[in-house]
Amino acid sequence: MTSTTLPYLSGHTATTAHAGHDTTRRPSFWRAPFSVTTYREVGHTLTSLPVAVAGFAFSVTMFALGVGTLVVWLGLPVLVAALTGARALGGAERGRARSLLGLDVPAPDAPGEGLRGRLTDAAGWKALLFHTVMFPWRVLSFTLSVTFLATGWAVALFPTYSWVFHRYLDWPGYRLYDFTTDAGVHHAYYIESPAQIAAVSAIGFVLVFLTPQLVRGLTNVDRAAIRSLLSR
Repeated sequence: MTSTTLPYLSGHTATTAHAGHDTTRRPSFWRAPFSVTTYREVGHTLTSLPVAVAGFAFSVTMFALGVGTLVVWLGLPVLVAALTGARALGGAERGRARSLLGLDVPAPDAPGEGLRGRLTDAAGWKALLFHTVMFPWRVLSFTLSVTFLATGWAVALFPTYSWVFHRYLDWPGYRLYDFTTDAGVHHAYYIESPAQIAAVSAIGFVLVFLTPQLVRGLTNVDRAAIRSLLSR
């Protein structure tokens, strides 16, 4: 019995170690907008933008410089430096994923010895690819996270500051639009009645509860990319 179960357990452990595991417990739908886990994931999408800019600039610049100078053999050490730097940035990414996403993945094996071993380092090339292809995705993630998070809470809390427009701007409520047509017809719409204010707030809370699901989907792409490109 022992001889039949140990291979299975060994294979299962190796698969888990290779793929990495998510140690974060996902909050329920109703608790998600107020969960620390959600705001850690939001923190990941926000901090990913400057990290992605730095990684993309380094990877593209070093790769282009290395390929461009291959004719004079200077490109070889430049490419080695690019792969080494990409590996180091990948290690920082695994650390961020561990602390903010709860994703723990094993580091890839060390590169081979000598110039040839460094240049044929698959993990280094995958890290270089990661920093290149994730740049546009992280710009999108940052934009969507900030937009939905700020808009949702601003609209949901509208009843708490709806009085400002009447008191300080001499409007009957928040003005959605105000214009006059070429025919001289004036059109204006204000959110002023309690029912209108409540409806706006309800729309905001819908966005508030949908935002964690959006952020989870965005960070799941990061998780998949880290597992496949920055892991063993």
